[in-house]
Amino acid sequence: MKSIVVLVGSLRKDSINGKYAHALGKLAAGQFAFQYIDMDLPLYNEDLWQSPPAKVVALKEAIANADGILIVSPEYNRSLPAVTKNAIDWASRPFGQNAWKGKAVAITGASPGAQGTAAMQSQLRSSLVILGTAVMGDPEVYISFKPELIDADGAIANEGTAKFLKGFLDNFDAWIDRVK
Repeated sequence: MKSIVVLVGSLRKDSINGKYAHALGKLAAGQFAFQYIDMDLPLYNEDLWQSPPAKVVALKEAIANADGILIVSPEYNRSLPAVTKNAIDWASRPFGQNAWKGKAVAITGASPGAQGTAAMQSQLRSSLVILGTAVMGDPEVYISFKPELIDADGAIANEGTAKFLKGFLDNFDAWIDRVK
């Protein structure tokens, strides 16, 4: 079973992307072991490397040891949230110690808007590529979140959507094999 670090780009307790990420975890049961990272990190500050925060060390170690990284992030103002960018910056530093290099990455996200998270994903890909990741390009998954998407048990409620998202996870599985 492949180990997948999951970064959810929202700190909100009732985050739709948090719910969506956990629903993906249910779909991936038996295929992937998801590790959800605590994203409540201090803002990136080069001075903190003298005594790095424990959460930052844990983030870098998790990424370094994972088979793949799944980023599930909202879109704020047609861009990526500070939470997502902050985690990317911490894991890429200090210079010469980039935990992202060579990692297989898949991106998805949910938003109440009709365009899902398309603008965020485009910008995020630019940052990740420069860090030496291999970002999966197909399929791109932009979820227009509706409350009925996830049932009371935290699973994807619609059979067609569940099948589509399972295909996304299967493609990610194959992508990880290709990147290795």
